[in-house]
Amino acid sequence: MQSRKWREVGDLRPRVTAAVGAALALAPVKPSPGAELSLLLTDDKRIRIVNRDWRGFDKATNVLSFPAAPPERIAASPVVGDIVLAFETVAREAQAEEKSFGDHLSHLVIHGLLHLLGEDHETEAEAQRMEALETAALARLGIADPYAGSEPEPTPPRQAAKNPKPQPAP
Repeated sequence: MQSRKWREVGDLRPRVTAAVGAALALAPVKPSPGAELSLLLTDDKRIRIVNRDWRGFDKATNVLSFPAAPPERIAASPVVGDIVLAFETVAREAQAEEKSFGDHLSHLVIHGLLHLLGEDHETEAEAQRMEALETAALARLGIADPYAGSEPEPTPPRQAAKNPKPQPAP
């Protein structure tokens, strides 16, 4: 733990352990039994440096993931990788999204671990797949879908008076 701020929210080990278990239960790629996972609990200042030095983005972020092996070799690797979380960003997002800090933390641990196991969200198809895995893992923990209601509302058609086209359900 690099930031003392994390201690203020209590013992996070049970929550993190449950989130890791939920993600592993549903992940298409499984790590080696007993493989090591590193979790660094830091602050915005430090994650900004890591994000700048390793990804070229000079800004704080909520979670970063650094896989130890490519997905096709993760099952044989003794190390899964590293997840880095920034306290201030996690807390700010949880408050802005009206979620508990713990629920948001669980989501980000699951998100980070899925990245370590080869999941991504660069394309729409990848994003849908990853979000479905996250939502299912969170449901195992009794945590609501973080993506529900996050889609923009469709714009109603201009010619709605005659033969309106049905809009997809949100």
